[in-house]
Amino acid sequence: MPKAKDTPPAAGGADNVLRAEVAVLGAGPGGYSAAFRAADLGKNTVLIEPYPTLGGVCLNVGCIPSKALLHVARVISEARAAAEFGVAFAPPRIAREKLIAWKERTLGRLTGGLAALARQRKVTVLRGVGRFVSADRLTVATEEGEKTVAFEQAVIAVGSRPVALAGLGAGDDPRVMDSTAALRLDAIPPRLLVIGGGIIGLELATVYHELGSRVTVVETLDRLLAGADADLVRPLRQRVEKQYENLYLATTVTAIEPGKDGLRVGFDGAAAPKQDTFDRVLVAVGRRPNGDRIDAAAAGVRVDERGFIPVDAERRTNVSRIFAIGDVAGPPMLAHKAAHEGKVAAEVAAGLKSAFESKVIPSVAYTDPEVAWVGLGEEEARRQGADYDTGVFPWAASGRALSLGRSEGLTKLLFDRQSGRLLGAGIVGPQAGDLIAEAALAIEMGCEAEDLALTIHPHPTLSETIPLAAEMFLGTITDLYAPKKK
Repeated sequence: MPKAKDTPPAAGGADNVLRAEVAVLGAGPGGYSAAFRAADLGKNTVLIEPYPTLGGVCLNVGCIPSKALLHVARVISEARAAAEFGVAFAPPRIAREKLIAWKERTLGRLTGGLAALARQRKVTVLRGVGRFVSADRLTVATEEGEKTVAFEQAVIAVGSRPVALAGLGAGDDPRVMDSTAALRLDAIPPRLLVIGGGIIGLELATVYHELGSRVTVVETLDRLLAGADADLVRPLRQRVEKQYENLYLATTVTAIEPGKDGLRVGFDGAAAPKQDTFDRVLVAVGRRPNGDRIDAAAAGVRVDERGFIPVDAERRTNVSRIFAIGDVAGPPMLAHKAAHEGKVAAEVAAGLKSAFESKVIPSVAYTDPEVAWVGLGEEEARRQGADYDTGVFPWAASGRALSLGRSEGLTKLLFDRQSGRLLGAGIVGPQAGDLIAEAALAIEMGCEAEDLALTIHPHPTLSETIPLAAEMFLGTITDLYAPKKK
């Protein structure tokens, strides 16, 4: 990537100029990882964050609060399912204020921990909105007034924001929510429409369904979770079709008309009505990077038309002293990717030899059931013409899955047909997000099917579905009958 000519770092100046060897713009998982790693490597570091607490979108209004509420949803679901085992509980009574307080206490423990880590490392934290004014200076609008940070190197970690649906007529009606508003749990609406059948929309649909809302999901594509193979998504789709009020695929929303009796929503789809009324609407159609909100041009940093900032393997932008990580540096927009990128950027800034060279990045939908995938998917393998074969173990043959009353899942592994090396994996079922980590490590380590099949796993567990899937590929399985391969 061609680099813009750098200007020399700032020197001298007024007393109100804060000087930093490394300035990090944004304190999400990527930003605080970069700041803490830079400080550990001896760099005088300033961390800039608009939220009152560290953690960025993920910890304050994203992945952590959503997982806290998803845990509550799972407890409700499991209590209801226990009736099939002969253990019946009364219907849950939701004390919304108490639930919100518990969620906030959980977040407080984590954000408080990050603040303590920043103090231990002597990282200076500035709370406010930061913008570039040159290739070596930032201004930060804080509650105490505007402050200037002069830096030698900077890391852009400003994340992303929910995409809004414009032109549908809803205006700024608070009953039309994005994911941030939905996680505040201001109300549990009797009827909720979720626009978007991706990870965020389906996770929040899971929460609101278990809290008592009658949920309808609408998706413009003809499938849910477009990033995952269809066979992985099938158990989830079959479950939500039974639970939710409606599921409209290949359908678009044409209008949202606010009224006293609710939000009248127009649809365009073969299976959907022309219009229906909902108490609230959640818009979860994706996220947009925040590269357009930091005056990057003032620093000479290139931002593309979508708001992403192109970077190289060291996470450098076209201005070599400025790095970009996380959502703003390109998909996938995942916290665990951002954290790894943050450490790489900090190490390069400190003069170490480092690069972002991960072979695979796992994805997880924390729905019920969970859907997780990593590496090459089967649909993509077919498009590429890859010479592959699969090993699929259905959880209907798993003693552990049966004892949980959740036999609908499966574990699928993709192997190179010639070498036997693991290329990708997909898992659907409870705890799939935890199980997928073993497959990610196996791909990074270059494991073959025999490496997985011959690794003894504890029994009975869901984890043993991975070696059993490898045995299905090898034709050595005894837990099922696998037809002999040619």
